[in-house]
Amino acid sequence: MKTIQFREAVQQAMSEEMRKDESIYLMGEEVAEYNGAYKASKGMLDEFGPDRVIDTPIAELGFSGIGVGSAMNGNRPIIEFMTFNFSLVGIDQIINNAAKMRQMSGGQFNIPIVFRGPTASAGQLGATHSQAFESWYANCPGLKVIVPSNPYDAKGLLKAAIRDDDPVIFMESEQMYGDKGEVPEEEYVIEIGKADIKREGSDVTIVSFGKIIKEAYKAADKLAEDDISCEIIDLRTIRPMDHETIIESVKKTNRLVILEEAWPFGNISTEITYQVQSKAFDYLDAPIVKINTADTPAPYSPVLLKEWLPNSDDVIKAVKQVMYID
Repeated sequence: MKTIQFREAVQQAMSEEMRKDESIYLMGEEVAEYNGAYKASKGMLDEFGPDRVIDTPIAELGFSGIGVGSAMNGNRPIIEFMTFNFSLVGIDQIINNAAKMRQMSGGQFNIPIVFRGPTASAGQLGATHSQAFESWYANCPGLKVIVPSNPYDAKGLLKAAIRDDDPVIFMESEQMYGDKGEVPEEEYVIEIGKADIKREGSDVTIVSFGKIIKEAYKAADKLAEDDISCEIIDLRTIRPMDHETIIESVKKTNRLVILEEAWPFGNISTEITYQVQSKAFDYLDAPIVKINTADTPAPYSPVLLKEWLPNSDDVIKAVKQVMYID
């Protein structure tokens, strides 16, 4: 095992796959000459050249469409958005072409393409740069959605995404690129659609994903001091979702808290809540509690932003609520 940063895990996954398959290329704003906006493609231009690591104009609709068209013609593009907030400029290509082409062509065209970049908030970047769109993309049939929370998962899942014959949305975080974690030096791939139990527990299940799961770990450590045992599940893949792992955990703990950095209406937490009450209602000893951001655009003020974002105190409060502890 070797300790590397999240950005290095992303770079390694892309580079290792590109060395094996010349049809894979990386395209996006500042991915080449600048080594990536967050240095996630550092050194790749030098190794693979400008034909396979391609800087683009600020034109997400254009280069997303180029990616979809080239995937239809036998390539396997990786399209990087500087942030998924900017993917909204190219969302027509993702939703109306990438996600639907296989069905609309009667199976004549696969679209092996990865759209990747950071999601959700990253500090004081304002309302238009602080949005989480996991539930938007997961709502669309034909797309797979992955949101890793650490370097190990990021590398293994990105390699799986690049090899996949369908379009994959791969969402990272600007605040995780510097995070460090152990990653095997030998090759490995993580199966898409499998959640991971990061921490075994017996009293309550906490489900989360992406960078906000760190708040669940903090809360679990604090709750352990009061002999409250939390089981933490990292979804890793939003679509397809691993309902079975969640339900089996709830059958054991009888309580569920969901932590998600997203607006509260119609999000991933809502879907999990429905699935659990539908398939494990009789095992629940308390109503499910979901923790989300405030139902407003993200504020710029640091004081308001702190209130807007979920945190470990919110998780502790929710756990005590489902355990009926005052």
